[in-house]
Amino acid sequence: MTYTTQTSAQLFERAQQLMPGGVNSPVRAFRAVGGTPLFIDRGEGAYVIDVDGNRYIDYVLSWGPLILGHAHPAVVAAIAAQAARGASFGAPTALENELAELVIAAVPSVELVRFVSSGTEATMSAIRLARAYTQREKIIKFIGCYHGHADNFLVQAGSGVATLGLPDSPGVTAAATSNTLSAPFNDLAAVEALLKANPGQVAAIVVEPVAGNMGLVVPREQFLPGLRKLCDEHGALLVFDEVMTGFRVAYGGAQAHYGVLPDLTCLGKVVGGGLPAAAYGGRHAIMQLVAPAGPMYQAGTLSGNPLAMAAGIVALKALAEPGVYERLSGVTSTLCQGFWKAAFKAGLPFQAAKVGSMWGFFFAEDEVVDFDSAKRADTALFKRFFHGMLERGVYLAPSQFEAAFVSLAHSDEIIAETLQAAQAVFASLR
Repeated sequence: MTYTTQTSAQLFERAQQLMPGGVNSPVRAFRAVGGTPLFIDRGEGAYVIDVDGNRYIDYVLSWGPLILGHAHPAVVAAIAAQAARGASFGAPTALENELAELVIAAVPSVELVRFVSSGTEATMSAIRLARAYTQREKIIKFIGCYHGHADNFLVQAGSGVATLGLPDSPGVTAAATSNTLSAPFNDLAAVEALLKANPGQVAAIVVEPVAGNMGLVVPREQFLPGLRKLCDEHGALLVFDEVMTGFRVAYGGAQAHYGVLPDLTCLGKVVGGGLPAAAYGGRHAIMQLVAPAGPMYQAGTLSGNPLAMAAGIVALKALAEPGVYERLSGVTSTLCQGFWKAAFKAGLPFQAAKVGSMWGFFFAEDEVVDFDSAKRADTALFKRFFHGMLERGVYLAPSQFEAAFVSLAHSDEIIAETLQAAQAVFASLR
């Protein structure tokens, strides 16, 4: 594929005069891989087309929510029909009930749910709720896990913070993070030590059950059950940040896949069908503390907005059809195995992993189990691989420290085309 990014470059030059760094979310700026960020004109199924007319197989998928693919006809129809009736009312609609029923039926631990507009809102609210319920102040998070940009989470965070090599963010006060404790992902002993060092003080342990913001890192077999046990022993709540994994790794999320039930769950991405929507939910006794049922305040004018609810309903109903997750998982396995074989043939250090339709890879000799081992991966080699794939019409996340995704629109032929491109790029890296 021969392509030019002249129009994208012109737009980016103008954007830098209008927005900080020329983008509205940091990883979009291509800082980790260099070059000009793509300005996307439209999406079609498994593809995105940029403003210069280049067509790419898309494994970013808006960072995960487009599990049906771009511009799915049923989702587009639902959004258009609702837009004709009104985009937002700041008042209840029947659509909120319908999506809430679907979420509660699907996610094993959720008995009541509250819709919000972003993953950051969901995680921030869940932690406030955990503190209100336990009447404790401290939380434990994991190094390299990203739970949004609320102040108390920007401690050794992954995702864009890791991609840009930023320290804990300026503007976040010591007081805001003084009650945030951090442990390495997959390290139960470190978590237990923190709990024992802070007896009766930890309100919650919050975790991405499958880490997707330091690259894709899979939990060890006993990690999630061990967290559940430690929470029960020490009176803390277990919070699963399933903003990325919810309706991705399984219809009921990572908790259904692994059989470990948290006390609170944060959802996003897929639940809005590609529109801005997220949620948090959990046991009835805990969620009853949320205003107006209880004293813990949280609100949002656009929470449960009808456009996102309509899109989410269509998406979740489509995903409930028989065979959907088997198809998604099978395609993702083929992709990861093909990448690994091509890298092995080229003699390159390589690790690949997947859970459901989330996947990722590192140029590394050793298994990646936490953020420290993720950081030892060869990011310079990733940069070369990223641009090699882009030149051959495959769009991956522009950072080593992000997960990748597959949609139902990724056919066997599209996967084969991707693997053909990958084989050529891996061979060129020797």
